Amino acid sequence: MNVSNVVDNEAFQTTKSQNAKRIQHTMHLTKEAILKLDRIKRINIINSVSGIKPANLIGTKSKSGNNNLAIFSSVVHLGSTPGYFGFIMRPTGEVRRDTYDNIMETGVFTINHIHASFAEQGHYTSAKFDADVSEFETCGLSPEFKLDFEAPFVKESTLKMALKHVETVPIKATNTIMVIGEIQHLFFPDSSMNEDGMIDLEALDDIGISGLNTYYQLKKMASYPFARATELPNFDS
Repeated sequence: MNVSNVVDNEAFQTTKSQNAKRIQHTMHLTKEAILKLDRIKRINIINSVSGIKPANLIGTKSKSGNNNLAIFSSVVHLGSTPGYFGFIMRPTGEVRRDTYDNIMETGVFTINHIHASFAEQGHYTSAKFDADVSEFETCGLSPEFKLDFEAPFVKESTLKMALKHVETVPIKATNTIMVIGEIQHLFFPDSSMNEDGMIDLEALDDIGISGLNTYYQLKKMASYPFARATELPNFDS
């Protein structure tokens, strides 16, 4: 990267530190430097530095009967009793938001984990198709309906949940909204869960997203006990 072509020397600083094996170059970007970056480069950097994010497909159905599917990397757990999940999206306006419109119309949606076997199909659901075009059909995925729930699940996904919309929270700072749903049904292979209720996402072949279009497979590293201040390991040993 030629920093002189991106920002001036005052706004952009590069520091060097020497260790026993190699020289490590540290990039320092100020707020001003970030704003001067090329738009695509800026978006990729800011979306990457949050780390690996969950990869999910959100399924909805319009009142007119069109199935919709869209990839989201912002799904977050908000509560367990009952189970609440939220995700972030831009509000409706000049740009059509089928996922949001369908949830507002029907009050329900599904969240489906993406596995390595259909990562590419999942990625292309982010394309801007016409409202009457189903991403399921276009991207080679299968809609699945269970228990008379109105929104479609992704048949290829082995961990999926049905949610009822409970709240939409505007985030003024970024002109986005958090859509919050309450779990009504949850499906996953019983073999993937241990006796404590932990689900092995590596065994499910789940994937994660960095930035907007880079995907990672998950590998389980360790499981630690519940952290208590009175039961800390000896970190000095």
